[in-house]
This record gives sequence, structure tokens and C-alpha cells, in this order.
Amino acid sequence: MNKKLWLTYGMLTFATSTWGSAFIAGKYAVQSFEPATVAFFRFFGAVILLIPLMFVMEKNRQKPNLKDYGLFAVLGLTGIALYNIFFFLASKHAPVIKSSLFIASNPVLIVLLSALFLKETITRNNVIGLAIALSGAFFIITEGHLLSLFKLGFEPIDFVLMGAVISWALYSVVGKVVLKKFSSVESTTYAVAFGTLFLLPFALSETSWQDVQQATGTTWFAIIHMSVLVTVVSFVMYYNGIKEVGAAKASIFINVMPVSAVIMATLFLGENFTSAHAVGAALVLSGVYIGTNPRLFKKKQAGKLVKNEIA
Repeated sequence: MNKKLWLTYGMLTFATSTWGSAFIAGKYAVQSFEPATVAFFRFFGAVILLIPLMFVMEKNRQKPNLKDYGLFAVLGLTGIALYNIFFFLASKHAPVIKSSLFIASNPVLIVLLSALFLKETITRNNVIGLAIALSGAFFIITEGHLLSLFKLGFEPIDFVLMGAVISWALYSVVGKVVLKKFSSVESTTYAVAFGTLFLLPFALSETSWQDVQQATGTTWFAIIHMSVLVTVVSFVMYYNGIKEVGAAKASIFINVMPVSAVIMATLFLGENFTSAHAVGAALVLSGVYIGTNPRLFKKKQAGKLVKNEIA
């Protein structure tokens, strides 16, 4: 495996690990603001950083045409506005076990949509790796009690969680189309700018100036963290990963998110790190390794063919 590929996988791991901290930061932020307002402040801060970053990093950038702006608007609507409204609503109203479970199922839909619309080749390793990583994510979320999944009844909030999964899958797949023409920094900047505009009416309708003044320092720190690390740094890294290895393979790394969320919850919220979490983390990392290593099973198959020919 070449150094560039290792760097891409490292960036994808860092990006999705950082997203795990959004569960913790979001928990603090929704104590002062409504979900859409948290999302607006997060991306408003991010776009202030992204625009100058784009001008510095992309000297020879192309001017988007009307179709490009349409695609950027779709990215802003799906991955920025809708996904985050759904995500923060779930943070406030849904059990963490259920929210995490729905988000963890995201890679499955991304792989299916990538195969259908982008004609990406889905290998056996991708499927095996995804299945192992997904089982690890479920193991972490349920703390080893997989049967508890069947005890969770269907509730209205589940439609919100389904909306989050569909929104992010569309964002990942449409993003691959945009990345054929624009860099990861350009794509992220335009998507975040459109998403911020879509979130503005919601924020204005549900938040007063008094709410802004009364927000705690912890809330603002959580929002700044989500703006800088979770959005600017991680989104650019994730989009670069999609550009380098495809949406299907990049999506396998989303399973790292519940691992980091559990570790951060242990460190910052005082939650216990159990043996079930350790087993789940091992499964996730194994799944990611298998899903991103195309030569893993080929050598064994080659050896079998040689033996058959000798026989």
C-alpha cells in the first residue's frame, strides 16, 4: 500500500473520529439553543473560516456554472441543513442507543447508492469489511446486548433518524460527482455556505437575542469546536477521502465514529468503558482494515490455485 493511500486512510480515520466528538459537543450545545440554531452557529463559524481558506489554497479555482451551484445547493440542503437538524433533534429527543444505531447504518446505504448511481465497484472485501465494522458498531451501541435492538419500538423520532441517514448518504454520493470538477476545499466551502443559508430562517424563527446573550461559555466552546474541527478540518478530509478512494470505501470509516464517541463519553462525561466496547472497537477496526485492503484474500486464493494445478 503506497504512502498516499495510507495518508488518505489516516485522514478518513481522523475525520470520522472527530465526528464522534459531535455527540458530546451537541449534548452541551442543545442545552442553550434549539437544534437548528446550534447547526446554524456551527456552520456560520465554519464558513467564515472556509472562504478565506479556499482563496488561499485554491489559486486557480474554476468558476461554478448554474448546474454546479445547483449541485452545491443539494449538498448544502442534504449534508449540512437537513442532516444536522435531524442529528441535533435526535440528540435532544431520542435515546443515544437509537441515534447511534441509525447513524451507524449509514455506510450500508452509501455503498448501495454508490453502486447504483456512481457505478462504483463493490468488492467482496468491501462487503465483508462493512459487515464486520457494522457489527462492531452495533456491539458498542448496545454494550454487547444485541437482542436489545428488538426491544426498541418504532417511534415518530425514528422518521427523523431515517431522514438523517438518507440525507448523509445523498450528501456523500452527490459529493463524489462534484469532486470530479472541484477540490475538497471548494466543495466543502460551497456546500457549507448553502447549508448555512438554508439554516438561517430556522435559527431566526426559534432564537432571540436574549437566548444568544444567556448562552453559557461551555455552549460557545462546543459550537466553536464543531465549527473548526468537526466541520472545517474533518469535512475537507472526508471529501478528500471520497475523491481518492470513492464514496463506498470512505463510508466504511464512518463506523469509527461510535468508537470515538464512546471513548470521549468515558473521558468527558464519566461513562464506563466496558469489555463490550473493547470488543466492538476491535471489530470496527478489523472491518475497516479488511474493507480497505483489496489484496487480503487474493494471496490465499492464488496459493489454492497453484496447489490445484500441481494436483
